[in-house]
Amino acid sequence: MSGLASRIVVTVVAAPIVLGAVWLGGLWMLGLAAVAAFMALHEFAELTRELRPLVLAAYLGTSAVLAGAALGGASWLLGGFLLTFPLAFALYGFGATRRPATIAVGSTILGTGWIGLGLACVILLRDLPEHGRLAAFTVLLAVWAADTLAFFVGRLVGRHKLAPRVSPGKTWEGLAAGTAAALAVCFFALYDQGFLEGWRSLALGGAIAAAAAIGDLFESALKRDVQVKDTGRLLGGHGGILDRIDSLLFAAPAALYVVLALGYG
Repeated sequence: MSGLASRIVVTVVAAPIVLGAVWLGGLWMLGLAAVAAFMALHEFAELTRELRPLVLAAYLGTSAVLAGAALGGASWLLGGFLLTFPLAFALYGFGATRRPATIAVGSTILGTGWIGLGLACVILLRDLPEHGRLAAFTVLLAVWAADTLAFFVGRLVGRHKLAPRVSPGKTWEGLAAGTAAALAVCFFALYDQGFLEGWRSLALGGAIAAAAAIGDLFESALKRDVQVKDTGRLLGGHGGILDRIDSLLFAAPAALYVVLALGYG
């Protein structure tokens, strides 16, 4: 099966599962986020194996972050993340790694913060009062639309490299198309809904587009460091879980804080 065909198959299978969990919310949302987080952390551990991250601390810290977000909101989320620091340091003290603490503990915190906080923000968006379901759906669809249009436009007409040293395949044309897609999705999804209408929807779309592009480049930089093309093969042409959610891990926090800054939640 070609890369494009496998992308289509994965999307057709995975999209209803993700959207269904978001629609139901609650434990369904938490369960989906936890499964995605654990698979992504496994890929991250393989990606950064030379740094010797303290994987158990990352799993425990991420579990605390997601549970905190689902059960107690942003304050408990922060508490769960901060728990990762003593856990990582304790495991470093008892472990046999030869890496310096700065590297081993630092890479552990990076994995927990990147993956755990990113997915926890999706949970917080879903749990917004009154408009949580709409907010979560809008962010997910905007990220998917931006990624998809940027990919195809970049391949078809992309000529000007966006960041050739980090990700040679990304182009300014693709970024422009992805930004237009995110703006359009947010504007039409929120139109006449009594939530982030007009210019506020465009502000949300712009934040999602910018953060999604940075998230994509961030993961590309990590892969370039260890000279791999994909973080895994679980999703066929999509690569690994991290390859699929890298944009969302940056876009969800950006979207959440734009929503909060505009007085919602």
